[in-house]
Amino acid sequence: MSATTRRTRRTAALLLGATLVTLTATACNSTGGPSVSTEAKQTAATSAPAAGDGGSAPAKPTDSKPSDSKPAETKPAESKPAEAAKAPAKVGDTIALKSTLEKGNTADVTALKVVDPAQSTNEYLTAADGKHYVAVQFQIKPTGAKAYSEAPWSAAKVIDDQGQAYGPTLADTKAGPSFQTPTNIASGETGKGFVVFEVPNGTKLDKVQFSLDNGFADQVGQWKLG
Repeated sequence: MSATTRRTRRTAALLLGATLVTLTATACNSTGGPSVSTEAKQTAATSAPAAGDGGSAPAKPTDSKPSDSKPAETKPAESKPAEAAKAPAKVGDTIALKSTLEKGNTADVTALKVVDPAQSTNEYLTAADGKHYVAVQFQIKPTGAKAYSEAPWSAAKVIDDQGQAYGPTLADTKAGPSFQTPTNIASGETGKGFVVFEVPNGTKLDKVQFSLDNGFADQVGQWKLG
């Protein structure tokens, strides 16, 4: 059996599996609808207070001598500016994601690296004329009671600056190893792999997205590129 035939059958099997997941999600979904999460998960280093912030400064002793000076003028309290909006997650940040289908299926997902363009590992399997491959490396760490056992290949997409989305392809590139299908990661452990996309030449990618439930969870993590 040729490599092309095996790859075609593999693609058909993945598409069939994704369709079944879609039907299941549609039947079981009882949440308030999809949402896009762009807030990066805070780490201990970013959330810890700065040194010296934990305590108040010692009070200065009061002067008991009478004073002939005029009482100090009381200045009106200055209003603090509104808290600046949090910057969207970018490559290198982690987003906490959750499943729609299983309550115990949660994971911290990090978009680690973007390789654009990415070169195919197979000289006979290359991007179509006028297009090229882009490889995005993700790290997945299950944080709930459930292990991660899904197909990351079907869980990601990239979006250009015009809002056009591009789905993944099964090509392997020299950027690094792709995720296996399915990928099995025990709770608390981490797994890494690339997902590859085929996009038109000249495309300016703006965002990358990832979600659980093989890409059909209501919650979608989103990272800003550039």
